[in-house]
Amino acid sequence: MSAYNFGPNHPMSPKRLDLTSSLARELGIFELPQVDLVESYVASDDELATVHTRDYVAAVRRVGEDPTLSDPDRGLGTEDDPVFAGIHEASARLAGGSLVAANALISGAVSRAVNFGGGMHHAFAGKASGFCIYNDTALSIQKLLDSGVSKVAYIDIDAHHGDGTERIFWDDPRVLTISLHETGLTLFPGTGFANDIGGPNATGSAVNVSLPAGTSDAGWLRAFHAVVPQLVEAFAPEVIVSQHGCDSHRDDELTHLNTSVDGQREAALSIAALADKVCGGRWIATGGGGYNIFSVVPRVWSHLMAIVAGRPVPLRTAVPETWRTYVAEKYGRVAPLLMGEDADTWWRSWEVGYNPSDALDRTVMATRKSVFPLYGLDPWFD
Repeated sequence: MSAYNFGPNHPMSPKRLDLTSSLARELGIFELPQVDLVESYVASDDELATVHTRDYVAAVRRVGEDPTLSDPDRGLGTEDDPVFAGIHEASARLAGGSLVAANALISGAVSRAVNFGGGMHHAFAGKASGFCIYNDTALSIQKLLDSGVSKVAYIDIDAHHGDGTERIFWDDPRVLTISLHETGLTLFPGTGFANDIGGPNATGSAVNVSLPAGTSDAGWLRAFHAVVPQLVEAFAPEVIVSQHGCDSHRDDELTHLNTSVDGQREAALSIAALADKVCGGRWIATGGGGYNIFSVVPRVWSHLMAIVAGRPVPLRTAVPETWRTYVAEKYGRVAPLLMGEDADTWWRSWEVGYNPSDALDRTVMATRKSVFPLYGLDPWFD
């Protein structure tokens, strides 16, 4: 999986996958009796073509065979998405991980799965974007639909708008895409506003909560709980697919949100509870963005895996000394002492009041007004 490597100076470092897997192993998550650790595979061209154009897949292959080439019209060879030898195989293997997850749910072998190497939500049908070559979240959703699943809800809590996944299913009423992200006024890709609600055949299938820069745990969780549970319950999907980019953290250098490890763990717990309530626990979780690779990413995604496994790790759990030593010896960095940050994750319920002078509340209200009536919900209350 770590072959997905844009180079030593690129923010999307494969070190984050090594750090996450090693922390999860030291925490004993991989050894839980209910957990199977399954190898990914390189997705076939036919599988990739379920959401990507064949011309695009051929272009990715071409630049991977000759990295001196570029195809900027397809987003290949740009500053965000430089090409490298084997880029097709590396990208298709990340995609294969989410297809493995989808196939496991389809077969009934599991009810939950996680691919923390996935979450490449900026990739479009025919173009790379934002560090993403093949869109594994869209591929897993399409696989579920092709297997006979009638409806899928996609929940994206990355700091960046989940534009690629949204666009691929823009006009498909079988897929509800909800993206909770920093406003496009201050962050790439500059899209995902409240009035972006889906195509003519799927009005209301796209939901966007465009958060003001600086939003902290209290506002982030308030916005989540004011929008996500109500719409997912009304949509009544058979499966939830979620993207857990952890770049909304206050220490992430590429974004301007202000959440904590604790807040992101709380959101994962809420999605788990929603899956249990709405679709019999059927849930595929992926990784995504996250560029504080020594402190934030490994902890957030280890929490995610533990929650998927039904064994949440308490926030006051000590980070294993073996992992802290590993980080110091291999990377020369000081690892955190605890699995949490002692953050205050209290959030104010939407039902206790709406403040029109508050930028966050105005954002939430804009989203609710745009889509809640389409689901028979009152935008002011429940």
